[in-house]
Amino acid sequence: MKGSNPIIYIGGAVLAGLGVLMVATNPSPRAYEEYATTELSRYAKTNLCTQQNPFGSFLQGQCIQLVDAAQPQVRSLVAQTTQRKNLGVLSVYRTELSVISLLPSYEFETVGVLNNFYTFKAQKR
Repeated sequence: MKGSNPIIYIGGAVLAGLGVLMVATNPSPRAYEEYATTELSRYAKTNLCTQQNPFGSFLQGQCIQLVDAAQPQVRSLVAQTTQRKNLGVLSVYRTELSVISLLPSYEFETVGVLNNFYTFKAQKR
């Protein structure tokens, strides 16, 4: 082919390869559940369990143990309250957590791409 530019073919091949890589590394719902459970547990331990209380470090230790013990229930709650929009090369996860009406609810939006998660929205409702 006269006048064909090999850069165009190389660029097309690179883009196609990147697309295949992104589809192959689009994280699964199970991976998101693990990510969300870990992040929620970390948040609870650093923000809720460390609040000042009249019983000092005893309650802090009990709170951390409770958070660790509740991970299977947290993961189940995340699985039940998450909607996934699979776009092929990435997924968008929307989680609405509400445990009981007396406590605030939370909404999270996270993108999963290249085997990683990036939470871009986290708000208390």
